[in-house]
Amino acid sequence: MKRTQLRSKDVNKLLKKYNLNFSKKDQVELIEDEFKIILINKLPSFFYYNNQLYGHYNNQLVPTLKYLQNNSLLNNSLLKKVIVDMGAVKFIIGGADVMRPGIVELEEGINKDDLIVVVDQNNKKPLAVGIALLNSDDMRTATSGKVIKNIHYVGDQIWKFEAR
Repeated sequence: MKRTQLRSKDVNKLLKKYNLNFSKKDQVELIEDEFKIILINKLPSFFYYNNQLYGHYNNQLVPTLKYLQNNSLLNNSLLKKVIVDMGAVKFIIGGADVMRPGIVELEEGINKDDLIVVVDQNNKKPLAVGIALLNSDDMRTATSGKVIKNIHYVGDQIWKFEAR
């Protein structure tokens, strides 16, 4: 496992699209193991997503569910949100992609290939981060099929990651 201290100024540039600013007091570290994770104050906060299927997502920084849960005030502004019914929860936290029948509500302005946070209907807790396979209008009119590719979910390797 390779550990590298990062300057907050450099991380702010990397995370520019999320409009986040970390100060010099924040401890920022890059951990490279089977995946690359940025720890902010020892919390796994962002990971590099690399998938050849979605070429333009190579090495994109994606917020972790733990970061989204711990920063719920910022949660709404970081990623667009899709709410699923409670019947879909066990499948999504098992790594399944999000199917259209499970969605009960979705935000406006979702574009194809956008990063999306999937939350449950009752608790409004983040369950997964995924990539939209359709835009919000097409998701609304669809009646079946996959609409979000699941890339990070509660219980996966990134969720279980703990800095040693």
